[in-house]
Amino acid sequence: MGIDNVGTSDAELVRRVRSGDTGAYAALVARYRDRLGRYAVHMLGNREDAEEALQDAFVRGYRSLARCDDPERFGAWLYGILVNRCRTTGARAARRGRLFVRDEAALNGAPLPSSVEQTELDDVVRRALARLAPEYREAFLLKYVEDLEYEEMARLTGLGVSALKMRVKRAREQLQTILREVERV
Repeated sequence: MGIDNVGTSDAELVRRVRSGDTGAYAALVARYRDRLGRYAVHMLGNREDAEEALQDAFVRGYRSLARCDDPERFGAWLYGILVNRCRTTGARAARRGRLFVRDEAALNGAPLPSSVEQTELDDVVRRALARLAPEYREAFLLKYVEDLEYEEMARLTGLGVSALKMRVKRAREQLQTILREVERV
């Protein structure tokens, strides 16, 4: 368990977990935590909800690891679990009457960029993203923040490629409109 897992493939780590090596799952968690955590914070808007969704995704991933059909693509499989957990957590937050993304302290808690202008631009973009409908924000983040291909997005979300393209297109259009409004102020 004290073995360095940096060069070990996902498939090998999954095989070791399935053989009872829980330390191998800790290596997978360490490998994907930052990237998945960034996605969850962008999607949910506050660190508490993001952490809850992320932890739930890791627990669910561990419990259902036997259903991971392609261990070499463990990251994509786990990402799909997180997408669903974010949807559930976001819906629960909306039912509680909160705005979907409005925790400014959490949004601004990320490491600061090097310049004041970049900080201001990042803040404007975060606020614009927060105004998108959750399904448009999700598609936009998967495409442009996580840099996924539409086929991969379809596998993660269960939606068709054409539906995802339309959501990304509408997200871009809405963001342009929102950013034009901000520019005029």
